[in-house]
Amino acid sequence: MHPTTSRRRVVRTLALTVALVSTLTLTVRAAPAPELKFTTANGPLALESLRGKVVYLDYWASWCVPCRHSFPWMNEMQARFGDQGLVVLAVNVDADRAEAQKFLAAQLAKFTVAFDPNGDTARTMQLKGMPTSFLIDRNGNIVSSHVGFRETDRQPREAEIRALLASKSK
Repeated sequence: MHPTTSRRRVVRTLALTVALVSTLTLTVRAAPAPELKFTTANGPLALESLRGKVVYLDYWASWCVPCRHSFPWMNEMQARFGDQGLVVLAVNVDADRAEAQKFLAAQLAKFTVAFDPNGDTARTMQLKGMPTSFLIDRNGNIVSSHVGFRETDRQPREAEIRALLASKSK
């Protein structure tokens, strides 16, 4: 094999690897979501109670810059697809709830917000960064997870949501 051809293959392989890693979208085999219980402003909420819905479970923190960008998108998704069975559930992991409240005063949330100040559910979900989100199908299975949020993530994530909403399985 010619050295130039070999170098091109290496460069292509590295470029593909970088492209795949940079999106940090992790498609997982559908695995049952753990039984999680959250504290919301309206009282306790069990993830299991959302069976039959498509759940976009998002973990965020007040200090997280990409989280500021994800909130308008999550508002849009909840408004557009809520009547089709989408539930956006955003879980704050700040130890100090006052920090979360300051963030929420600036970033209006038109979806359910939960609080996990001790990081109990965050540990269970083995977060890899902020924000981390999980897409859960109507049967309660985690079908994908994502780390981070960029403007370029909007369309692919919406496509995933649309596909799950179109699936009437239960």
